[in-house]
Amino acid sequence: MKGYIEERAVKTAEYIIETKATVRQTARKFGVSKSTVHKDVTARLTRINPALANEARKVLDVNKKERHIRGGLATREKYLHEQ
Repeated sequence: MKGYIEERAVKTAEYIIETKATVRQTARKFGVSKSTVHKDVTARLTRINPALANEARKVLDVNKKERHIRGGLATREKYLHEQ
């Protein structure tokens, strides 16, 4: 694996852990796709730094469990502003 990919995977995971960011927020911050962020954290980082990968995975799991709530709030806000 190329060095910059490994470095990006580590920086991505550190960002997710520090800010509790979602995959979309992280992808936007680093200028990559959501798929790339997911692959960096789940596949690549597991081989590079398993402990860091587990911590990032915990944050992503929480975000996944809460995403339906955030979506509902966003929809509510959208319709409140339309009226």
